[in-house]
Amino acid sequence: MTVTIDAPARTAARDRIVFRRPEPADARAVWHLVDQSDQLDNNSEYYYMIWFRDFARTSVVAELDGEVIGFLSGYRRPERPDTYFVWQEAVKPRHGIPFLGVKLFDHAVQEQILDGARYVEATVSEENTPIVMVLKRFAKRWAAPVDRSVLFSSADFGGGHHEETLYRIGPVVP
Repeated sequence: MTVTIDAPARTAARDRIVFRRPEPADARAVWHLVDQSDQLDNNSEYYYMIWFRDFARTSVVAELDGEVIGFLSGYRRPERPDTYFVWQEAVKPRHGIPFLGVKLFDHAVQEQILDGARYVEATVSEENTPIVMVLKRFAKRWAAPVDRSVLFSSADFGGGHHEETLYRIGPVVP
């Protein structure tokens, strides 16, 4: 599904942004977004090709004038189909669209809520303040409780990786 934000005839960047399902051809642009981020773990370009082939229904890219400037990857947990897990989100710096990360997150999650999800999960480093802000803002807007717990400690990774805190938001009622 493709959604254009604020479709009036104005030509400001925020009016030309399109949210759509990713395709394997988007993998290179997404890989570059992740590679430029200090907050996200790098995956291979091939990883994103496979992800966008198999999980396009639960992921979203933000496009401006044909350029991918943001993405969110997520999936429905097989053993908990009412839970939408957000895996990664990144937006291009200096894209000129206020709150693009928030809008991208809201769009992706609302699609999943309309499809039956009642909980949203994400793991983050507590130092990743942009995504922590997005999660808290989302929970507040939906008046949904937030449970936080350590899913994986840095020791689980053998050191060299930050602790992964699980944010579980919900139930979210449409």
